[in-house]
Amino acid sequence: MNYLQKGTKEFTLANLALFAAGFITFANLYITQPLFPQFSSYFGVSPATASLTLSLSTGVLSFTLILFGSLSESWGRKRLMTISIFAASLLTVLLAFAPSFETLLLLRMLQGFVFAGVPAIAMAYLGEEVDPKSLGVAMGLYISGNSIGGLTGRIIMGTISDHFNWQIGMIFTGALSLLICLYFVWALPASKHFTPRKLEFKALSKSLFHHIKDPGLLCLFGISFTLMGGFVTLYNYISYKLLDAPYNLSSSIVGWIFVVYLVGTFSSTWFGSLSDKFGRSKVLPTGIIIMLTGALLTLPVSLFIKIVGMVIFTFGFFGSHSIASGWVSYRAMKDKAQASSLYLFAYYFGSSVGGTTGGLFWSSWGWNGVIAFISTCIVTAFILAVTLVMLNRKVRKTHLEHNMSN
Repeated sequence: MNYLQKGTKEFTLANLALFAAGFITFANLYITQPLFPQFSSYFGVSPATASLTLSLSTGVLSFTLILFGSLSESWGRKRLMTISIFAASLLTVLLAFAPSFETLLLLRMLQGFVFAGVPAIAMAYLGEEVDPKSLGVAMGLYISGNSIGGLTGRIIMGTISDHFNWQIGMIFTGALSLLICLYFVWALPASKHFTPRKLEFKALSKSLFHHIKDPGLLCLFGISFTLMGGFVTLYNYISYKLLDAPYNLSSSIVGWIFVVYLVGTFSSTWFGSLSDKFGRSKVLPTGIIIMLTGALLTLPVSLFIKIVGMVIFTFGFFGSHSIASGWVSYRAMKDKAQASSLYLFAYYFGSSVGGTTGGLFWSSWGWNGVIAFISTCIVTAFILAVTLVMLNRKVRKTHLEHNMSN
């Protein structure tokens, strides 16, 4: 069937192109996160209000994902991803010229709309074009582009805003993203296993509800919501903690602490390989436990232990996310783009809700309150993962009994 297989030139080009698309999307999506303290000072807003520059963007993105996933079933994968990354990059440049906080929020909401093109479609593209035996690694490489993009956006903004201002950082990141867009257009192979179909909203709605009725997919959507809600909360408010006493770090140093995102590049790919070898049912709960351990390690006052905790927390999150997202493509037998968009709807809606809710815990109970909120999210995800494993075993048992009776 001429699927992309690990070790071939086409496989490498496709993965590097999607790595680049993920890099652009997440570098620009999280570009405001290290700037929350500066926004609080520059515009005179509270931490929870400053977080809206991310939460509103991810909130709009979460709803738009379903639209883009559906449109891609008719219009094609590469075309929509190309439009998405070019528009997102241009809007980042425009952010530098926002005259007010309200204008900044409006532009971020527009970005949230166009950001959806890549995450809604990339996983479906991989699910269709990549050989199933290579899918775990391919999905992990795509997720690693997300983590490196998020890391780079934070470092650029933290460093440039400290030495110049946040507006210069926006212009630099937007221009860099536009250059990478050109590589994506050149490198991504055209779809070979995609069959466009007429855009019929009635049929699309029917398939959408079909996914929602699947208890296994519902567990995966819940895992996505809770893990991302906890993850973005930690990174939203750790800057406030580290800029304040007793640490009193500069914005540049706080920005470079986000280099711990690199462990996500490794863990997403490694967990993907482990899932291909040992199975998703064993690897996913383990990743969630690792994430909880990391969150709890950020409670001590020691800066070193806090950073170690962030490393472990990030390692567990990206590993778990790569397994859960790949599981969606595997479990959905048809309309994979829609299933992926529903997973990511939960993912970014969790970011939007959790990211701002965490600010209320920060304002009321400080860092202990933030970790209590994050821990609740992670424990909920673990319960859903165990439920998913049990459902998976039940399905296997039913199939086994059916085969034996025949």
